[in-house]
Amino acid sequence: MSCWESRAKTSPSGEKARQERARRAARENGKLLGEWRSPDRRAEPRGGVKKLKESAIPPQAPIFPHAVSVDDIDSVRNGRQSEGLNKHTDPGDEERCFSIVFKGRKKVLDLMASDRDEADQWVKSFEKVLNNLRNLSRQQKSEHWIIDCMRRADKNADNKMNLKELKRFLRHVNIEVDDAYAEELFRKCDRSESGYLEDSEIETFYELLTHREEIDVIYGNYARTEGQMSVRDLLDFLLNEQRESATASDALGLMEKYEMDKTAKQNKRMSKDGFQMYLQHEDCSILNPAHKSVYQDMTQPLNHYYISSSHNTYLTHDQLKGPSSTEGYIRALMKNCRCVELDSWDGPNGEPVIYHGYTLTSKILFRDAIRAIKDYAFRTSDYPVILSLENHCSLEQQKLMAHYIISILGDALVTEPLGDFLPAAFPSPEELKGKFLIKGKCLNKLSAAFNDRNNTISEGTVSEEDEAAEQEDGQKSPQKKSKIRLARELSDVVVYCKSVHFNGFEHARDKLDFNEMSSFKESKAFNLAESASGAFTRHNVDKLSRTYPAGSRTDSSNYNPVPMWNAGCQIVALNFQTPGKEMHINQGRFLANGACGYVLKPQFQRDAASHFDPNVLSFGPWLRKKSLHVMVISAQQLPKLNVDKQKSIVDPLVRVEVYGVRADNASKETHRIDNNGFNPTWNEHFEFDVHVPELAILRLVVEDYDATSANDLIGQYCLPLTCVQNGYRHVPLLNKNGDLISAAGLFVHVMLLDAE
Repeated sequence: MSCWESRAKTSPSGEKARQERARRAARENGKLLGEWRSPDRRAEPRGGVKKLKESAIPPQAPIFPHAVSVDDIDSVRNGRQSEGLNKHTDPGDEERCFSIVFKGRKKVLDLMASDRDEADQWVKSFEKVLNNLRNLSRQQKSEHWIIDCMRRADKNADNKMNLKELKRFLRHVNIEVDDAYAEELFRKCDRSESGYLEDSEIETFYELLTHREEIDVIYGNYARTEGQMSVRDLLDFLLNEQRESATASDALGLMEKYEMDKTAKQNKRMSKDGFQMYLQHEDCSILNPAHKSVYQDMTQPLNHYYISSSHNTYLTHDQLKGPSSTEGYIRALMKNCRCVELDSWDGPNGEPVIYHGYTLTSKILFRDAIRAIKDYAFRTSDYPVILSLENHCSLEQQKLMAHYIISILGDALVTEPLGDFLPAAFPSPEELKGKFLIKGKCLNKLSAAFNDRNNTISEGTVSEEDEAAEQEDGQKSPQKKSKIRLARELSDVVVYCKSVHFNGFEHARDKLDFNEMSSFKESKAFNLAESASGAFTRHNVDKLSRTYPAGSRTDSSNYNPVPMWNAGCQIVALNFQTPGKEMHINQGRFLANGACGYVLKPQFQRDAASHFDPNVLSFGPWLRKKSLHVMVISAQQLPKLNVDKQKSIVDPLVRVEVYGVRADNASKETHRIDNNGFNPTWNEHFEFDVHVPELAILRLVVEDYDATSANDLIGQYCLPLTCVQNGYRHVPLLNKNGDLISAAGLFVHVMLLDAE
């Protein structure tokens, strides 16, 4: 196995720099990840924190009965911001409370400190560690992960490693070797012949373990100046391999940034260690760094954007008997979702509630949902949030809904058109920054409301919401009326997103105002995207469309969003609470444009004169055929899927998938590597023809091969093809829930070229 090759000799200055770098890395990793205690002893969290359960507040008890990885923590929240704290604590305890929010579907841990200062100290300590963890470089994460595995293998904590512990460590890092090879490796490192490794011997073992032959080969091809890279050599690499518009000044800047050897830096050289550090930095991520911030024109009308959208946002599990929670809104908004759904019904004591009607899902108060939305709407993105109302309430409770919307959202709520004149088009996301829009039924045309709002009727009858009225696929529900009474107060908060039934494309074109939009259940949307794709696409040039999952998806699974985007649908609502390929693709689509939740549609989906049809690729500006070349080279530090079984080693393979218009959908996979999740190497090349690159999404999937059942997901990463950087690139890996897997990644070579 190539990872055990001996390290090449270095110059005395290079060796000295390497040793100093190793010491500094260990020191920094310890500082960044291990220090919970502040230098100011007065700032340390003290004891006296209580763990709160939903049933009751127990007496003071240990906070963590089991070890919890910091990697599992998503965030820490001050105050009574969880349902448990709101339910079981008094408003006077606000400043003493805080919550630890875990990633995925794990529960929130609610805690109460003895006083405000204590709570602040705990929260600041957690936030410091979480921020430090997020700010670690890829190399630092790798080093920390390996060191942590070494510590776990060192059962007696003597900072030494005998042969048995070395074998245990290798299983920890997801690699299987036979006993003879492990013994050979141990003898190679045990220079003192003491029967255990320590200090420099462990360092030698670490370097043998982390040696990457593929980087040796790449570096060797360009290190043409006395065995190192000169400015010219590095520039050649940037121009020829990375296909970047680089200059000699750019190459010199990379040397200044990544080279650790002072002698090499003085001589304007880049050593192999500096080159490897550069390759592992964000500059060399497959995602173009320029796309990590908002870079698109945000002054186009709202309907010109794909909008990250959630369905049944209040649910945290299935839609038959799963719990409803304000946590669903918080998590969706923190993932930059910009359209959330509120399914409102009459509740007890005159208070409207939110739940999935005619099911056993639990209920939350409408006002609590609005408060959660107000608190978290703009923490990760400043662009507008749409509240999609599914209204089943009586007139009295509708009025209370309107009161909560107006009083809680305040000046951030759009209650009338922007400007002094009757609008003929949507405002832009830029104009609506920090604003809330309400989507729902409305009693009036926009012109009537704009010209004489004071004379509008106090209440009226409207058709029931499309989604609410459907009885799909045999799903049982009580017979519902097709008409409902609508209170003026609730009607008046609907301005730019008035819900109407869809009565055909011709009717929509001739009879509907720009702000009148329809929602399409999954089956209807797919039928239109298949049988009338051109007409559907033209409809979505100037109208907003929302699609949502079928009612028969009782497990809250999702449909494929790609055909909906291909047809220009803006609000493609998915169950954010349900992880899976569809949510991975959604996350990838909205990775672009700074992950702000809005992505500008291609010009051919915004132009009224366009004849783009995703199913019939006639000649036009959308047809920009590309040849996508992907070489899957290697992976690093893949996680074990069954941590309870130390002998369970993954057999990874990589699948490269392209999603887009029908002609571009494709999938190809590598062979599997047996018993190696630490540093598997494939060196397999794939080529794809892409006809409409502006709509294409690239998905890289790593799976554990299983001969008798479906492969298990190890990690995945999705991004728009337009965001891909050419050249040698590292690919971060996300787990099933879309959370980053620390230290793990793929190493690939990508080239997107104009087709001949």
